[in-house]
Amino acid sequence: MSNSHPSPTRRDRGDLRNVAIVAHVDHGKTTLVDAMLWQSGAFRSNQDVAERVMDSMDLEREKGITILAKNTAVRYGDVKINIIDTPGHADFGGEVERGLTMVDGVLLLVDASEGPLPQTRFVLRKALEARLPVILVVNKVDRPDARITEVVNELYELFLDLDADEEQIEFPIVYCNARAGWASL
Repeated sequence: MSNSHPSPTRRDRGDLRNVAIVAHVDHGKTTLVDAMLWQSGAFRSNQDVAERVMDSMDLEREKGITILAKNTAVRYGDVKINIIDTPGHADFGGEVERGLTMVDGVLLLVDASEGPLPQTRFVLRKALEARLPVILVVNKVDRPDARITEVVNELYELFLDLDADEEQIEFPIVYCNARAGWASL
């Protein structure tokens, strides 16, 4: 007869977070994850690593898209952050849905020039239905055709169109250039 306490679930642990990166195809999810890995010190500066670390299947490298959700982890202080890089192509929406069942929140990545597109709507709807907290990440803000203010307004409208409640519509916004490896609030 054991008097031990049940082990904590992942939601009880303060030292662990599971996050999915979701977006329309080509908005920069894999590039963002790769930049996070580089900046977290996952690689030595002299280490020869493929440009797209997360897209490891030959077909993914050939097509330049993520087909299967992949996971990796970075550390932020004492917290381990497990990251799921999800496909952005509509044909692989089932992979996104499966990934969302395993996470505590999502980074919704949106291209600063293109704004929200059909897959953006799909992944956001799934995240809101699952009651997952969302952090909006506006990528490619350095491009000359970036429409940063308009894109953020379009995202607020999309949240409202998807019946987000007051709690869900209060989300942080990060502005970044994933390729260059920088971000700011």
